Amino acid sequence: MNEELQFILDSARESMQGAIKHLENELLNIRAGKANPVMLKSVMVDYYGASTPLSQVANVNTPDGRTLSIQPWEKAMLAEIEKGIMVANLGFNPMNNGESIIINVPPLTEERRRELAKMAKAEAENAKVSIRNARKDANQEIKKSEASEDEQKNCEIDVQAATDNFIQKVDAVLATKEKEIMTV
Repeated sequence: MNEELQFILDSARESMQGAIKHLENELLNIRAGKANPVMLKSVMVDYYGASTPLSQVANVNTPDGRTLSIQPWEKAMLAEIEKGIMVANLGFNPMNNGESIIINVPPLTEERRRELAKMAKAEAENAKVSIRNARKDANQEIKKSEASEDEQKNCEIDVQAATDNFIQKVDAVLATKEKEIMTV
């Protein structure tokens, strides 16, 4: 295969891999019933007048699957962290024990699980669209290339094989996330 076609194929694969990475990052934001420090990623805390992410003023841990524990680096920050969690409107009720803040993550209802599964499916569909767009762009580049017709056809076949492979990966990632969401 000539260099130009190899470059087109490699950049298409890279773009498809980027779609998978983006999907995985988006799925991290969809709660699956288990407590996860990522759930508090959006919480901002007033740290001496500056709005600061929670992760920069405290350690966030998960002692078990249903509990988040927030250990501030300064005891004086407990009230501010509690206020930040309430303002973030995540549906959590923080409990301050004077040393740390504990959040019990409520179990998901069946209806909410289905909604989250739909959100995961929508993200997976977006990733598939992105992969197909990468295929389309690659095929257009192949047609513009100086390569022979046979080389162009072979490269298009390789692009299609890569597309099929990445779409299977999307389906696998989605299946894992759906199982995680639907597990009670």
